[in-house]
This record gives sequence, C-alpha cells and structure tokens, in this order.
Amino acid sequence: MDQLAQLKQFTTVVADTGNFKQLAAFAPRDATTNPSLILKAVLQPDYAPLLADTVAAHRTAPLDAIVDEVLVRFGREILTVVPGRVSTEVDARLSFDTAATLARARRIIGLYEAAGIDRARVLIKIAATWEGIRAAEVLEREGIHCNLTLLFSFAQAVACGDAGVQLISPFVGRIYDWAKKNAGAAWDEAAHAGANDPGVQSVTAIYNHYKRHGIATEVMGASFRNVGQITALAGCDLLTISPELLAALQASSAPVPRALDAAHARTLDLPPVHHDEKAFRWAMNEDAMATEKLAEGIRAFAVDAAKLDRLIEEARR
Repeated sequence: MDQLAQLKQFTTVVADTGNFKQLAAFAPRDATTNPSLILKAVLQPDYAPLLADTVAAHRTAPLDAIVDEVLVRFGREILTVVPGRVSTEVDARLSFDTAATLARARRIIGLYEAAGIDRARVLIKIAATWEGIRAAEVLEREGIHCNLTLLFSFAQAVACGDAGVQLISPFVGRIYDWAKKNAGAAWDEAAHAGANDPGVQSVTAIYNHYKRHGIATEVMGASFRNVGQITALAGCDLLTISPELLAALQASSAPVPRALDAAHARTLDLPPVHHDEKAFRWAMNEDAMATEKLAEGIRAFAVDAAKLDRLIEEARR
C-alpha cells in the first residue's frame, strides 16, 4: 500500500484546502478551510464564477454577510465530495470578541442548515484564544461543534478540553518553523526530525494527555511542512494535510507504523491539568513560541480576510 493508504488504517485523513476540485483524488473523510485557502481558491479562474454568482445573489447584503455566504458556498461544494465534515472559519478579526464570534458562528450554521446541510457535518473554526474558547464552550452546548485552530500550546489544548470542544487543530509546521528560526545556525535538522520534531512532540503530548484523562476532544494535527512530520503522528485521531503532501504520501510505499496509540497513552503517568483564565494567560505568557505564533497567525488570517473583503466589494460594484 502507498503511505496514504497505510496512514488511513490508523488516522482519519482530512484535506486542508479550499480547492474542492482536488479532493476526489485523495478520498479524505473531512476537509478544512481557512481565509487564506479560500482566498487562494477564489483567485483561480475555475472558482471565479462561484464567487461572482454568490455575490450577485446577495449584492445588497452587508459585506460580512456576503463573506459568510461565500465561505458557506465553498463548504457546501466540499461536502458534495467528502462524506464527513467541513470546517468553516469565523473571521479572525473577531478572535478576541466572544459575543461577535458567537453571532458569526450561529449565522454560518444557519446558512448551512438553510441549504439542507445538517449541522453535524460542519465544524465552526475559531482561533484558540481565551475568548474563542469561551465562545466554543457555548456553541458546543447548543449542538454547534467547533474546531479550535491556531493552537500552539499545551495550555490552549487543556482549556479546549475543559470547554468540551469537539476538535482541536494543534499546529506542527509553524512550531517547527519557530524552533528552527530561534535556533539559527545551531539547528540540526536530522536531530529534530520525526518524533524529535518540536511540532510533533507538541501534538504527541496533547494526544497522550487527552487519552490518559478520557478527554473526548478530537486531536487533528495540522500545518505540516514535510511527510516525516505526518508519518511521525500516524495514529493521531485526525491529520489535516495539504494536497501537495497528500500527493507525496500517495507516491511513496515506505512503511508507516503506528506512532500514537490511545491504549498506550492510558498507561502513562501524566497528572491532570486544568487552567482558569489567570492560569491560562500566565501559561501563554511563559510560552514565547505560542504567544508569537498565535498573534502572527491571527494577523495573517486577518490580512487575507481583508483581501477577500476587497474582492467581494469589487465584484458587487
């Protein structure tokens, strides 16, 4: 079997793309999107009519409402290809506003349901700030399931587990990027590969903590830079992978042994951990990587959200 087929024996494979025309080749169960991926897709000629048609149908609506219509339109198209769930992201510019995040999440779910899509097939993607986690806690009680993204720290994962979040997306590649840049000339690529990759180690610690303490939140490793990071997390609940790396997995038949195992995790001597708001904020303050990468990620998504706003404004003139 190729590596992708082997991986699917242990892990649910998710496609990390807004390009729904690429999905069928990899047969993922779920798909995830974000503002950057949607922007990348709508700039392609194949998807320009989708944007134009959606904007034309809602030309007089407020800009933020049209944005959500576009995001949901992409999500609906994705759900015609994948059998499982799609993640649709709330505007990153609301990452520190619990009430506004709740309002946008409810509207997005409402748009899916109005189109005949069961809410069980949608994950609302929210940045894992304290405010975002609080919004997700409320949404989960309403039966609106969430995917907490831009997750770089154990503290964020603990808070999400305590909040009863459906799924988290701990990032691998961006942690690797930070560690490599921080080490500078002292970085040893071979010594930090596979299970020794700092991003892989972060996800492994979160996975083991959840399984050891019976936390039901799903762990979906995200943001990969190479195939080795992916195979080092074989056995994780889910992995969301770009089309380029999905293709690389398909092209190789090298063995992919299970790396993470829930039964093994339950035998580990790991103390329970919980954070109130003060403890959460202190833990984030003490984690320079997580603080920097969370802020950087929100800023980057906000930039692309603004670019999408401008495209929509131009399309409705």
